[in-house]
Amino acid sequence: MDATKPILAPLTGAATPAQPAPTNDPVAARKAAEDFEAFYLSQAMDSMFEGINSDALFGGGNSESVYRSLLLQEYAKVAAKSGGIGIADAVQQEILRMQEGQKK
Repeated sequence: MDATKPILAPLTGAATPAQPAPTNDPVAARKAAEDFEAFYLSQAMDSMFEGINSDALFGGGNSESVYRSLLLQEYAKVAAKSGGIGIADAVQQEILRMQEGQKK
């Protein structure tokens, strides 16, 4: 291991992990929009299932709450990918509109 070489390459001002570089790629914008909608749906489903008690015979415990959360995330991803509730369409249009404004 060479102590003079940095472990990670230095970040440029173009992109950081928290804020990806702007692009006019509609596929990337769609993916970001679907990810946003999936996150929103996951949070909404988490609130919906919060009051439901687990089955006493086969369920319960800390592991069920962890796996329920994972299951709801997957439900949300599938829902967003198959059309969702329309949030992804609006978010995608807004992403592309804002990126067009930054180009000028």
